[in-house]
Amino acid sequence: MTTAAPERPERGAAGRRLTLGRGSLIAAALLAIAIAATTTYRSESEAGAGGKPGFDPAAYAARTYGPKVVPAIRKNAVDITTLHEAMADGMEAAGKRHGHRAGTGPYSYAVTLTGTAGPARGGLMEVTVPGLADARVSVQVGPALNGTALRDAVGFITFGQFVNQVDYADAATALNAEVKATVLKKFDAAAAEGEQVEVTGAMTPLTADVLTVTPISIESTS
Repeated sequence: MTTAAPERPERGAAGRRLTLGRGSLIAAALLAIAIAATTTYRSESEAGAGGKPGFDPAAYAARTYGPKVVPAIRKNAVDITTLHEAMADGMEAAGKRHGHRAGTGPYSYAVTLTGTAGPARGGLMEVTVPGLADARVSVQVGPALNGTALRDAVGFITFGQFVNQVDYADAATALNAEVKATVLKKFDAAAAEGEQVEVTGAMTPLTADVLTVTPISIESTS
């Protein structure tokens, strides 16, 4: 009598699928470990190719406002009455002679003025300047400072120096913040009302009869 050998269970498709499934899981796990080991995580201050730091407006203003912007405004400042006369004769001619602009936008100017400080309302201090009865002259005194006059009046800050429009705009905002921190922090607009003041700053007028100055200095002389 011949005894048949015990049959071995065949490894069917299910067995092969189990083996392949286990191998796939191991391979996936190894791949995940490899990716994690070679991935570089960037902080929010890093952007762009090569992990270069993103634009820091505050740092830009700190190295640009005092060392570069203030001297340029002081050096190129035109008396506001002289500038007003030139603008009355023609905005374009006045801009080409005394101002700076990017593209086809309005011209920006470095100016100086002396006059009597009026009340401060809505962030603007009115100044009565002799010889400018036909123009409304105001100085920005905060708390909010608007516009890009400081950036644009100096002539050496251009859009091409920045990665994008956002950084270009942030540079102007940061320069205004420097004015608040270094000039307006120690200026009392309410106390200055009625006093003689000397102002140096920048402006970007759209017309000759509304002149709004962003100051780099305000001094009471009376």
